[in-house]
Amino acid sequence: MTIHSIVKSPKIRHFTQLVLAGGSLIAGMVSAAVPDATIYGPIEADPPGHPSKNSIYSASAIDLAAHNYIEEEYFIEGTANRYSTEGLETGSVLDSGHPYRTRLVVRRPQSPANFNGVVLVEWINVTGGPDKDIDWWQSGEHWMRNGYAYVVVSAQQMGIDTMQEWSPERYGSLDTTNDGKLSNDSSSFDIFAAVGKAINRLGEESGATSANILPGFYAEQIIATGHSQSASRLATYINNIHPLDPVFDGFMVHGGGGLIRDDQSVKVFKIMAETDMARRAGSPQPDSDNFRQWEVAGTSHVDVPFEVEYAKVRNLRDGLPIEGVAPRESDCELPAYSHVPFRDVMNAAYEHLVRWIRDDVPPPVAERIQVRRALPDVEFARDERGNVLGGIRLAEHAVPTARNTGMNSGTTNRFCFLYGSHEPFDQETLRALYPSQDRYVEIVEEVVEENLAAGYILPDAAERTVKEARERDLGL
Repeated sequence: MTIHSIVKSPKIRHFTQLVLAGGSLIAGMVSAAVPDATIYGPIEADPPGHPSKNSIYSASAIDLAAHNYIEEEYFIEGTANRYSTEGLETGSVLDSGHPYRTRLVVRRPQSPANFNGVVLVEWINVTGGPDKDIDWWQSGEHWMRNGYAYVVVSAQQMGIDTMQEWSPERYGSLDTTNDGKLSNDSSSFDIFAAVGKAINRLGEESGATSANILPGFYAEQIIATGHSQSASRLATYINNIHPLDPVFDGFMVHGGGGLIRDDQSVKVFKIMAETDMARRAGSPQPDSDNFRQWEVAGTSHVDVPFEVEYAKVRNLRDGLPIEGVAPRESDCELPAYSHVPFRDVMNAAYEHLVRWIRDDVPPPVAERIQVRRALPDVEFARDERGNVLGGIRLAEHAVPTARNTGMNSGTTNRFCFLYGSHEPFDQETLRALYPSQDRYVEIVEEVVEENLAAGYILPDAAERTVKEARERDLGL
């Protein structure tokens, strides 16, 4: 089946078509606008874990019904340009007409009345093979509590290959390589932007024949986001391609990406774990009117919440229980996965970005992680117990009961360097730090109040952190 074929499965009950404003040939020149695309769906799906495997791959393991949210999958096909992507320069179209067919997943409130006006579009991560909607794992609960709509895009072929191995019947028609003629996911930028263009904005009406992946929803803001490898591709998109045909109102880049140009009016928020700064602290990018960077001390690129949500997604897909799951065994040099909750800062960053775009109120400036030495290799400054200095210091790090870092290594697991570490203090250390359980809780409360006032966390995170501190038995 070619990527131009319309899926003929009787499972697909709805067919809708969307013609996006986009590419054309003008006097022999290729337009830099995102080319036209067509959307099909929603694609009918069996429940996750169904033996038919006619289910949404990487379906949400976070309870959507509890928040009155629904999940739908669509297919999108069109043609993509290839662009030059050099440094911080606006790119140009190298050639065009490369066909693709891929998928997107929408999670939204059941009723538009509960929509807050903000649509988040995630560039799904494919490191290691499977599609991983990491932003959803970290912030999905926060988004549903606050009425966001969410769209995740499979823009890269590696994730599609994995889906096709899992369910060739459902995903066999998908391809982003122009039948193998393209490499390096060069069509991914237009695929991602085409999905952004498919979202109706406030004050705009779709045509009578238009598909609406968010029926009855009109966006006040459309924000792009991506983690790790996806963050790096998103940074390339911002630097080289977004200026040619601006689609998004703001960007959340986290866990990756190099220098990002700030000479455009679009707002860019970059949020990094301690792990992520090991390769980047030697060439820091300053904050500016259109760029803000936060660095969260003691956090790891892959942390405990990440691992727990990933385990739930895998079990849900395979029809296994999702209760009581645990992080994978890492086989790393140190006990893996930081316990410092990166997501608490990430959720606050999203709220700041929305306000920054809407009201031009910039997010707070945050101290960067302290560097003891930058060359030839970055070495962070640490306290006597090994916890890094500087950065945004959550109570779990500033009032430590363990050594939490973003660093680790291993010989049998190539991803150990992403996992960070967590090594609980012994009783002697705890007694030296805190004269009593009550005093420990008091210090936590002080740090939480400081972080809340600074805007680095939100009230729900503050309440949970204090509650956990009161329930934690340090044996003092």
